[in-house]
Amino acid sequence: MTGSMTGAGVRVAERGRRWACLALSVALSLGLGGCNYSFQAGSFPPPHIRTIAIEPFENETSRFEISGELYDQLLRNLPSALGIRTAGADVADAIVRGSITRYDVIVPNYRAGQPGQPAEVLQRQVNISVRVEIVDLVQDVILWESNNVTALGEFPEGAPEDGGRARAIELLVQGIVDGAQSNW
Repeated sequence: MTGSMTGAGVRVAERGRRWACLALSVALSLGLGGCNYSFQAGSFPPPHIRTIAIEPFENETSRFEISGELYDQLLRNLPSALGIRTAGADVADAIVRGSITRYDVIVPNYRAGQPGQPAEVLQRQVNISVRVEIVDLVQDVILWESNNVTALGEFPEGAPEDGGRARAIELLVQGIVDGAQSNW
């Protein structure tokens, strides 16, 4: 019996081939099925939002200038970051509004003084927190909101606080953009 198989051997070989074909079919199905899957992130704002109004934020702090500075920075940077235009609240598709809830100047970096001597301040930080919401005025829904967007702007001891405040406001606007875009 050289070179020939018995009936039982042929059946075992056929069964082996069928299992191999089935396994190959399953593997190809899974492999090709994976190719059909794609991740598509949403976009912010939704397609029907083409314009946005920015209201000055309410100011719950004792620093009166902060509201105007934040408003100017939002007006200058938010619409272009979201790829939309500004408009008045009466005609806009969406609106940004909120409150400035915290403004502190803190000392995160200092050197301890000699006994009986005060500590040497090396660096200060402006800490600003806001509560913000972006509302879709077309569909009357909140697109994104946060009760605590916080930013820190550092400045060296002896330098004007304005630099730290400007940096904190810049970071706040970026935090609002990032938060809104991460929601979609």
